[in-house]
Amino acid sequence: MVEIDWLSGRRLLPDAFLSLLEDIRDKRLVVEDMRIDDYERSRELIDRYRDLPLGFVDAAVLSIVERLGEAKLATLDRRHFAELRPRHVPALRLLP
Repeated sequence: MVEIDWLSGRRLLPDAFLSLLEDIRDKRLVVEDMRIDDYERSRELIDRYRDLPLGFVDAAVLSIVERLGEAKLATLDRRHFAELRPRHVPALRLLP
């Protein structure tokens, strides 16, 4: 959410983020919370990919994607996610 807020603030009108919050409120979108195991997995990923360097937000996203068994990820950060190797698939399918 923090990165979406930052990105929409730089590239879009304020109404874009407000619309996203309305979609969450109205349950058209679900925000997946981190679980305790996601923090440990994030730590492992940050250590493993320290040469990128991989930040906490990207590591947390990959941790959640792995836990959910999701093979696709919508991201504008192709630079990092193209290099990451999740546990459950050979590589993520990056969208768009």
